[in-house]
Amino acid sequence: MDYLGDNAGLGLTAEQTDKVLQFQDLTGIEDISVCRDVLQRHQWNLEVAVQEQLNIREGRPSVYATEARPPAVISDHLTQHIFYTPPTDGSGSGLRGFIRSIFGLFWTVCYSTIFAIFRLGHRFLRGDNRGYITNPMEDVRSFIKSYEEKYSTVHPVFYQGTYSQVLNDAKRELKFLLIYLHKDDAVDTSLFCRDTLSHSDVIMYVNTHFFFWGCNVSSGEGSKVSQLYKPSHFPFLAIVVLKDGRMTIVSRMEGYCDPALFIQRLTNVVREFDVNLRQARQDR
Repeated sequence: MDYLGDNAGLGLTAEQTDKVLQFQDLTGIEDISVCRDVLQRHQWNLEVAVQEQLNIREGRPSVYATEARPPAVISDHLTQHIFYTPPTDGSGSGLRGFIRSIFGLFWTVCYSTIFAIFRLGHRFLRGDNRGYITNPMEDVRSFIKSYEEKYSTVHPVFYQGTYSQVLNDAKRELKFLLIYLHKDDAVDTSLFCRDTLSHSDVIMYVNTHFFFWGCNVSSGEGSKVSQLYKPSHFPFLAIVVLKDGRMTIVSRMEGYCDPALFIQRLTNVVREFDVNLRQARQDR
């Protein structure tokens, strides 16, 4: 536990300092400024602030989560970390696989706007029945249940809310958001779920640094998010963080990677973009 000599320059009263130290002890959050910010958002109600953190760790939406329109997400093409691994069955290797991956990236970067306009026109003219009958919350819960039945209950904590809710929570709580889009029949889906996501080091790292949200692309909610992120290969993951006041995609990962490589990729992204979260905390 850090000792707040002279309030560590935070300008707190003695009572507030005591609550910050208690909150730090109860939650294990090491960063004093983060503890202060959480308590401030809860009007210095220690009990409510601690309970909120427990909810988040269990994957439940915060009391602030809303079904309102999520914040816009932009893609930072200049500094974005892009990782691609060919399918383990060899279908994506060699010159053909390389050309396919380059074409997929080119399509994602240059033609996403055109595709979005076309999709909007198609929905206007013919409608999208799936969008009307789907229940986003149920889609997420169904995915988590199916995942645990098929693979394992040992995995990073899935956020048990909609895409809109997790975006709002990640922005408010100033945390990295790790999005996982699941496709049942992809070559390396089973290997990634059983080998990588169940690894203890992966679980610890993801639970510590991220909100982790996943959904099956065959569901209504998963399909909508897939249309936003345009994955070319699966498993697909993206990292989103508040950067310069906007929720920004700072990394895309496609294909299988073992636990050590996965943690290395996550660590590199967190190290580079954590400065944006620190700056956002100072600005609040």
